[in-house]
Order: sequence, then structure tokens, then C-alpha cells
Amino acid sequence: MDQKRIGKVHAIVSNLVQVDIDAPVINREICYIEEPTEKRKLMAEVIKVQSGRCYVQVYESTRGLKVGCPVEFTAELLQVDLAPGLLSRNLDGLQNDLDQFEGTFLQRGVYNTPINFEAEFDFEVSKKVGDEVRAGDWLGHVKENWMDHKIMVPFNLEGTYRITEIKHGKYKVKDTIAVLENIQTKETVNVSMHQKWPIYQPIKAYKEKTAIFKPLTTGIRAIDTLNPMMEGGSGFIPGPFGCGKTVLQHNISQHAEADIIIIAACGERANEVVEIFTEFPELKDPRSGRSLMERTIIICNTSNMPVAAREASVYTAMTIGEYYRQMGLKVLLLADSTSRWAQALREISNKMEELPGPDAFPMDLTAIISSFYARAGYVKLNNEDPASITFIGTVSPAGGNLKEPVTEATKKAARCFYALSQARADSKRYPAIDPVDSYSKYLEYAEVQEYMKKEIGEDWIDKVLEVKDMLLRGKETKEQINILGDDSVPIEHHDTFWKAELVDFIILQQDAFDEIDADTPMERQKYMLDLILDICHTKFKFDKFEEVQDYFKNMINLLKQMNYSEFQSEKFKEYERNLGAHIAQRRSEVA
Repeated sequence: MDQKRIGKVHAIVSNLVQVDIDAPVINREICYIEEPTEKRKLMAEVIKVQSGRCYVQVYESTRGLKVGCPVEFTAELLQVDLAPGLLSRNLDGLQNDLDQFEGTFLQRGVYNTPINFEAEFDFEVSKKVGDEVRAGDWLGHVKENWMDHKIMVPFNLEGTYRITEIKHGKYKVKDTIAVLENIQTKETVNVSMHQKWPIYQPIKAYKEKTAIFKPLTTGIRAIDTLNPMMEGGSGFIPGPFGCGKTVLQHNISQHAEADIIIIAACGERANEVVEIFTEFPELKDPRSGRSLMERTIIICNTSNMPVAAREASVYTAMTIGEYYRQMGLKVLLLADSTSRWAQALREISNKMEELPGPDAFPMDLTAIISSFYARAGYVKLNNEDPASITFIGTVSPAGGNLKEPVTEATKKAARCFYALSQARADSKRYPAIDPVDSYSKYLEYAEVQEYMKKEIGEDWIDKVLEVKDMLLRGKETKEQINILGDDSVPIEHHDTFWKAELVDFIILQQDAFDEIDADTPMERQKYMLDLILDICHTKFKFDKFEEVQDYFKNMINLLKQMNYSEFQSEKFKEYERNLGAHIAQRRSEVA
């Protein structure tokens, strides 16, 4: 494989190219096709190998390519550079640093790296000569923005090594900072701050992947209270266009209890990606008071870029996330939108004339999505420190159809399902997460139940299930009122409906642009849920159905003012006293 292997283009169908070659070829191998007019080499990836011929997907426009163009194979898989300097970068799916390109448009055949190999970092040692280490162990750290970036034993080393040399000081990324000796073979390895890793291969240099048990607080009540996401868990947000997916993602990014944020825009429209680039640097990190961008990496692949890059972008994002997880950090990975990644898989599959599945998607779509989601998780490193990747993807089903193949396939892989409702978005009930259709399977996990009983409340999950049931009964009652009319149903039906509305307005709805209401800590969520449930358990006395609506609207107004007030401030307590007086007006004396 060391000998140079050259093939020739046999056929071209959009960005899928058939190449004839009389030499061994590796599946997923990178090759370069020489474009005859501009004399530029276009990067491509082998996706299918046959006898004497292989299929490659090109990451650039294939304009100008002709039958017979030479193709050079590299014997390398698609890899990413892992080293200090990745944070705050705007990358594409091939890990090119977009800020280094000149002009408005990307030039074909031009590639770079986000790593500044000339920059020096002050390396602080955490191990000493004679220590035994394995792949993924920390040798020391350097400062990356305000975070400690761990320098680790290369992930591809097998067995146990002994440190024979390690030193403090200022070094460039590729300088040797330590020398390791294999205990069994006596082979020595020079270690620098730089590693390369193939994106389709998970990084598993940890001790074990453990059961998920701890909630990842996002500050969003519709998620944390009703359908909690777990640290190291996975979920997805399907919904039609205009339902607030982007704002919801921004809010999760800003307030979630995570150390590193990675945004993968895989196939988003260009204007939406521009919003990410312009708005994210303006977001403040509530944890540090600094720019949120200092602990964020954005990986961009717009919908008008070649479809092959969509697949690369999500895997590049996950691999970088795994790299930071090995440092003992909590990583939050958001992908928008995985529907367009799936559409890219469909397009490539169709061009290869493979047997189609539902709606012409690949037959193995569910397996592809499941294997990708499985790379998220909660792990214990070799030193017993916990670390995690929490993955939340968004799905854009055509016409808002939640029964289409991508949504159905993702349902089988993700544990949390946050269905965005067009009806809720149209009525300005944001975030537009449908409380009846959405769910979190983590509430069924014994480890999660035990943790919540201990940390939040013994009966917390029972209360959450009661609220879900209340919302369902409220929806059913609303349909009865709409069919029969206000005056044709008992007053108790109006009472049930408005108590469900109380939960909706105060717990589910949230102002993402208000400084206080945008982020609700768990302590406050518990307090407000207990307060709402106490009200819902109260019997009220009404003589006419008209009285129910006016009474609950005034109550909702008082509770909303509490949501906009600092928790337990004098203003908050004043609204609470007014609420108590309001409740007393209609409280029934009958038990």
C-alpha cells in the first residue's frame, strides 16, 4: 500500500464518480481527483469497492471532471486534526477553517486545517518519568481560551507504556513533549500535542461506558420538568419549518449544564447558517460571563454544498466531541438538521442503484442513525473521572409529517422525543414542544428514578406523570367543549380545561428572550410545579362557566409575573401573596 496507486475516472453522476483501478483499495479511503481545467485536486471518499472498480463521493462540485481524469489514492481514511486551538472555530465538514478562506465563495480543491502549528502553548505536566500510562491517559494540560486542554496519550496505542521522558515548557503543537516506552515490546513513541483520528471510528480510550442516570439541566421547563434529557443521553427535535427549532437550540446551547458546545449545521439553508455565525458570538455565557463562543465549535455544511459533505460534518462533529469527552468534560452536540443528512444518504444510495427502502431512503437507514446516536454516552475514564457527550438532533420532516422514515428511524435510536407542534407555534406557545406527543424514556430507567428521588424529591416522577395526565385530560376536554359548546358541558369540564391551561402557560411556555425566564434552575422548576399542583388540587366554586375563564386568566397573569421576577425576591413574594388572596376568593369549602 506504500506504492502510489493511480486510477482513472470511468463515469460521473453528479458528485458520485466511478473509478477504474488495478490495485487494492480500502473502503472509506480518501483519494484526490485531478480536475483538468483548473489543475486542482478534488478530495473524494471511497464508499463502495468492486472488482477493478470503486465508487467515490466527491466533497466538491464535479464541474469540469471528465472520463479518464487521474485519481490518486492515499491509503488514509477521512481524519480530523485533534490538538489545542479547536475552540471558537468555524469549520466545514472536512474540518477546514472557514475564517481562513478569502472571498465570498469557497474555492474548489483548496483545503486547510484549524490547527495553528506555529503557535506555542505552555505545557504543564501532570505525570512524571516512570509512570505507567495507557491510551487516553492525561500527560498534562495547556490553556485553551479559559479551559484546561488535556494532552493525552495517543488513542491508537495498545497496551501499557512507561514514561521515559516528559517536560514542562512552551512547545509548538507538533513538538515532542513526552517519550513513552511499551512495557512488553520496548518500542518507544514520541508524543506531541497533535493527534489525527478517523471520523467513522469511535474514540474508545476510556475504561467503560456506564448507565445513564443524571439529568442534564437545560433551563427549559418543558424539557427539564416534563421530559428530562440525561447527561450522556440522546434526543431529537422534529418539527415543521417555523416552529422555533433554531431558537430552541440556541437556548439549550446557552443554558445547558455542559462544558463544550458543538453545533453541526449539516445541510441547513445558508441564511440559517449565517444566523448561527452572527448570533452565536453575541451570546453571553451565563456560567462565565464571557462569550459563549469561547467554548463552542461550529461545523457548517449548507444545503447548497455537495451532499457528501453533510455526512462528513456530523461525523467530524462527533469525533471532536469524543476528543473533548476524553478530557473529562461534558460535551453537548447539536445537529441541525439530520433530515438533510438522511436525504444525502438517499441521494447517494439512489445513484448507486441500491435497493430502496421506504420513501427511497436506504434500507439500512435505521442502522446508520442508531450507530451514530450510540456514540453519545456517559463514560468513566481510565482515572475514574466521569465524562459525557449528550446528542440532540433536529429533524425537518416534509410537511410536518412525523410518520416519515427519518423521524421513525430516529425514534428507535433516541431516548427523548421533543415534537414541535405547528398549532402551538401558530398560537405563539413557545417553545412549541407538544406535551402530549413528546416523551422521555429516561423516566423509566431505574437509575434515573433513584437519582431524582434522592436529588429532587421522593414523589417527583409521580408529580410529573400527574401533570402529563392533566394535560392529556385538558386536551380531551377542549375537544368536547369545541364540539358541544361552552354551555353544553358541565362547569367541571371548564375547570379541568383551565387547570391544564394553567400548567401550559406557567410550566410549558417560556420566554427565550427574557433574562430571567429564559433560564429556570431546577430548584425553581420544582417550586413552581409544586405550586401549580397545589392550585390544581384545590376545589373552586363557580356558578357559571363564564366565571371560570375570567378567574383563571387573572391567575395565569399573576403566575406569569412570578416567572418574570427573580426567584424569592420581594417582587416574587408579593405576586405570590396576591395569588394566595386570589385563590381564597373562589376556594370551595367542600373537601
